[in-house]
Amino acid sequence: MHIRKHDAMKVALLFAAVFEAAFAAALLIVPSLVGLLLFGVPLTGMAIIVARMAGIALIGLAVACWSGAPLLGMLTYNATVMLYLAFVGIAGSFSGILLWPAVVVHAILTALLARDQREANLEKT
Repeated sequence: MHIRKHDAMKVALLFAAVFEAAFAAALLIVPSLVGLLLFGVPLTGMAIIVARMAGIALIGLAVACWSGAPLLGMLTYNATVMLYLAFVGIAGSFSGILLWPAVVVHAILTALLARDQREANLEKT
C-alpha cells in the first residue's frame, strides 16, 4: 500500500513538472500572449520582465519536482534569474537601485548552491 502511494506521488510530481515547465516556457517566450489569454490584456513593459521571472521560478520548481532534488531546483532558479537580471541591467531598459545588488546576491547563492550540489554528487559516488 505504501509503495503505491509513493508511486502515485511520483507520477503527480512528474505531471506537475511537465505542466509547469510548459507554462514557464510560454511565459519566457511569449509573455504578452500569456497575459492576453489569462487576463484578457496583453502584458507590456515591466510586466513582461516580471512574467519572465515568474517563468524562471516555475522552471526551478519543475526541475525540483522532476528530479526530486530541491537543491537542484534552487540552483537552477538562482543561476537563471541571476543571468536574466544581469541581461536586463545590461540591456538598459529597466534598472533600479537594487538591480545589481540582486544580481550579486543571486550570484553568491548560485555559488553556494553549486558547491552544495557538487558535494552531494560526490557523496553519491
